[in-house]
Parts: sequence; C-alpha cells; structure tokens
Amino acid sequence: MSITKTKGTSSKAQALPHRIRDQLRYEILTGALPAGTPLKQDALATRFQASRIPVREALRQLETEGLVAYHLNRGAVVIRMDVDQICELLDIRIALEGYAVRAAVPNMARADLDALEAILKAYDEADSVSQWAELNRRFHLALCAPANNTRLRRLIEEYGLNTDRYTHEMMSQATGKEGPQSDHYRILEACRQQDGALAARLVEEHILETKKNLVAMHRMRQDG
Repeated sequence: MSITKTKGTSSKAQALPHRIRDQLRYEILTGALPAGTPLKQDALATRFQASRIPVREALRQLETEGLVAYHLNRGAVVIRMDVDQICELLDIRIALEGYAVRAAVPNMARADLDALEAILKAYDEADSVSQWAELNRRFHLALCAPANNTRLRRLIEEYGLNTDRYTHEMMSQATGKEGPQSDHYRILEACRQQDGALAARLVEEHILETKKNLVAMHRMRQDG
C-alpha cells in the first residue's frame, strides 16, 4: 500500500513541471503573457502551489522551445521571435503537416470531415483575429489527427502554436480571413475526394503563402 502511494506521488511530481510548462506555454502563445513579461519563480511557485524546483524545470523547457530567455539580474522573461525564427518554424510546419496529411486522408471517416467542416463554418462566423487564430489551429490539428500518430500531432501542435502567435495579427492585416479560409475549403474538398497527395500539397502551399506574406509585410514595415 505504501508502495502504491509512493508511485502515485512520484508520478504526480514528474507530471507537475509539464503541467506548469503547458499552462505557461498556452498563456505565452495566446498573448496573455506578452513579450517582456518577467516570470518570477517565487510568484509562479505560489500560483501553482508548488516548490521552485518544478517551476524551474518548466521554465527551462520553455527556454529550449524559444519562448523564454534568461537575462542577468532579471531571471526568466517571455521573448519575441524575429521573422527569421518564425520562418524556420513555418518551414518545419510545411514538412510535418504535409507528411501528416498524406497519412491522414486515407483514414478519414465522415465524422472527421464533418468536424473539419464545422470548424470552417465557425471560422466563417468569427469576427476577431483571436478567434481566427484559434479556429485555424483547431482546423490544422483536426486535419492531421487521423494520421493516428500522437508524437507527430504533438510536434505539429507545438510548432503551429508557436507560429500562430506571431502570424495571425500580421496576416489579418494583409489578407483578412477570406484568403486563408478559401485555402481551407480547397483542402477540405481534397480530403472529401480522398486525394491525400493533393490535400498535402495544398496544405504545404497554404503555409508557404503565410511565410511569403509574413516576409513581405516585414519588408514593407522596414521600408516604411
């Protein structure tokens, strides 16, 4: 009985840094913790009712993801990615999502297609950038889910969230939601036709277009 309790306690202790990391990552990526926000270990330990050890581990993991940096005399701080870093992540998304969609389309059932369509209908009705970003994230994750590869899905979610944080505000200024949404419907139609190669190519082109627009917007801001 004591062994079972020890194992349970150990398991919870191991999971705590991940829960703290996941919550802080979500808040960073959604803008609740904007760039420049200090992440004080004592305050976070109090907030999560934990010691500083799991908090420190969570912050180190966020540092490896490029979301947090340590500054002398300031501790951990939320950082902002530059355009080159975002483009690198978008390149990774192209590779990951293209592969996932090729694997996913042959496994798609009617329920998967209906779920994708429901997300796009909600996207049609949404009227804020934050809603577009969330629905875009849900669409891409649902698109890749039938690949039935949990690790691949986690990677896509990580890189997708990282890029969505920075791209949607700029993209909404350049294209609104009509351009990306038109892409989404073409991708969905390819899925309905069970054409995995076409769906994957459309997804890759869709993300590549985001990258091109991002670079162009950045260049125009610098020139202006």
